[in-house]
This record gives sequence, structure tokens and C-alpha cells, in this order.
Amino acid sequence: MRKFTFLLLLSLFIYSCSSSTNKSSDQKTDKSGKITIENSSDFDSYYAILDGIDSLNLRHNLHGLIDNNKVLPYTSSSFDVWDALEQTDEDPNNSNNVILFYTGRSQAKSYQDHGKRDNNSWNREHVWAKVRGFGGNPNEVKGPATDIHHIRPADRSVNSDRWSKYFDEGGTSHSEATGCKYTADTWEPRDAVKGDVARMMFYMAVRYEGDDRFNDLELNETGAKDYTLPNIGRLSTLLKWNIEDPVDSFEMKRNQTIFNIQGNRNPFIDHPEFVNYIWH
Repeated sequence: MRKFTFLLLLSLFIYSCSSSTNKSSDQKTDKSGKITIENSSDFDSYYAILDGIDSLNLRHNLHGLIDNNKVLPYTSSSFDVWDALEQTDEDPNNSNNVILFYTGRSQAKSYQDHGKRDNNSWNREHVWAKVRGFGGNPNEVKGPATDIHHIRPADRSVNSDRWSKYFDEGGTSHSEATGCKYTADTWEPRDAVKGDVARMMFYMAVRYEGDDRFNDLELNETGAKDYTLPNIGRLSTLLKWNIEDPVDSFEMKRNQTIFNIQGNRNPFIDHPEFVNYIWH
């Protein structure tokens, strides 16, 4: 009898430990709960409406927060995307220059590609490629085509080489943007901007949800080789880059400058932890 009682208690103990372990494992992957705005900063009043909401509603609430931005003209005699990029991507060490996104090169603001077709001039790179959901003339399409949160100054020839490739790792080193690699379908940016790319893509997927006249932009795992679809990837790679290349001072300053111009923020720069609640 004593032996039976001992074995019964031992079995219950092992089961209890097993259940506890499984419960702990489940909790690690459970992203439900309440959102708490923890990082004290000058812009946290912008996110006050999110404090205390159920995390399962975070994406919906973020969309409502960031979707009423000012729409800029792409090219105009008034203030346009060219003018905006001269402010958002200004070289902190030389106010006459901008930093080109893929090469990291500092280049004169005046050396723009206005039809001169000089491969060393700079133009406007849509990091979420236009053909993936909002092709056509940006002056007519507007919306995501002129949203400066994902438009960056880029070397003209490098921009052309990147084209509409989706983001992933591996391939051949680029001859000019030597920190970048590419294949027939993919583009890997230099290490210093991998997190920037990821957070821009997260912003675009939440900002453009298909509830206005624009397509619902979505991140996926395949990268969508059909360039006519409003998708880009690779999501798992973007999540990895978000961790490996955390937000830096240039990215934070850029976000504030865009807020001053366009009236909305990239929440994944201000609160990178939001990523874990939406994509996990």
C-alpha cells in the first residue's frame, strides 16, 4: 500500500511539473494582454490613445492613429517629395548633402536626377517598390507613392538595380553599393540600414490597410514574385533585421522630421516592441 501511495504521488508530481512547463512555454508565445506605453519621451502623448488597450487590437488602433497624414506632391513647384528628402535624410555632418540609402554615400542635395540620366545622381527610392501595390505616376497615384516614411535618396543606378526585388539575405555583392547583395529576386541592404528597411515595411503594412482607395499592403514569407500583387517580404527576415539593427539617432531624427512635415509617425521606430504584438 505504501509503495502504491508513493508511486501515485510521484506520478502526480511529474504530471504537475510537465503541466507547469507547458504552461510557461505557452505564455512565452502568447502576445495578448494590455498595451502599456513605457518609454517616456516627448512624443508619447501621440500614443496616449493606445495606453491600456488590448494588444490584439493594436494593429487596428495604430492604423487609425497614423492614417490621416498630409499627402505631398511628388514633383511640384511647391514643397514636394524632393524638398522633403533634403530635410529628412540630410547628412548630419554636412547640411548641403543627403545620405544615400543603399551606398551610405554623402552627396550634394543639388545633384538630383531631374532627367539628366547621370547614374551618379540621386533620385527617390520607394523602399516598398511602387509596382508592388501602387504603380503608375506618383503625382497621380499619391498616397503610398508619395509617403516619405518609405522614400529615401538613392544612387540612380543602384535604385535601378534594386528595382522591385523583395528583401532577403544572400547573393552577389553589388559593385557600387558594396554592402548590399542581390539575386534575381532578392535584395539585401547594407547592415546599417537593415532595421530601417524592416521598420519602414512594418509601417507601410499598417498604414495602408485597404480601407481607402489604396491597396491593402501586406508582408508575407514568399516575397511575392508576382510583382503586381500588393505584397513584399520576406517577413521572417525583416523581423530578424528589426532585432539585429536597432533604432539609431538618425532614424529617430528622421521620424521626427517626417512628423513635422507629414503629420504622422512611424510607431515601430518609437516603439519597436509593437512589432512583437502584430507579427509573432
